[in-house]
Formats: sequence, structure tokens, C-alpha cells
Amino acid sequence: MTTEEKVKIAVKALDAKRAEDIRVLKVTDLTILGDYFIIANGNSTTHTKTLAEEAEFQLSQHGAEPHHTEGMNGSNWYILDYTDVIIHVFYQETREFYRLEQLWADAEQIDISDWITEE
Repeated sequence: MTTEEKVKIAVKALDAKRAEDIRVLKVTDLTILGDYFIIANGNSTTHTKTLAEEAEFQLSQHGAEPHHTEGMNGSNWYILDYTDVIIHVFYQETREFYRLEQLWADAEQIDISDWITEE
């Protein structure tokens, strides 16, 4: 599976569970941590956990398993690290506090409008 396919599957999984403000940042030229960051948030801690679990489940269904995960035992910030794609799922207030989009402002924002459902 290509990196871009992982990104698309994860974005669609997050969107299907009504993730808020999904962003994809291409960080290939900025860090060795990965090629893409996917950032999204839920509107409750339960919703946030559900989003992370759904992204992991859908990627697993396509043969991709995370190299590392954080926060899966109850947290306001879940990280699914697939080496090339790192998925950050936040509780809304936690996302506002850490502001990853601003920390990685030099990253290229990827257009995901074809992968998500407009309300």
C-alpha cells in the first residue's frame, strides 16, 4: 500500500465518523518523522477515541498496522504512527492548546475535498 493510499483511507475513515476539521500536512521535506501528518478532532473524549479506533481499524482492513500508538487507554490526544503517516486525533480543546497546524505552518496542506463529505 502506498503512503498516499494510507492517507486517503485514514481521511475517509475519520470523515465517516464525523471528525471535525480534518487536515493533511505533507511534512516530507521538514522532518524525518514521516511524510504526512493527519490532524483531526472529536467533540468529546468518547468521539475522539472512536475516531482513532476507526482509522486504525480501516487501515488494518487494508493491511496496514501502526508501528506505534499513544493514548489508546484514555486520552485527549491519540497518535497512530504508521512511520510514513502519523495520525493525530485530538479532543477539541487539546487540539486548540497544542496547535500542531501552527507548529508545522511550513508544511504543504493537501486538498482532501474529494475524500470528505460536505455537509
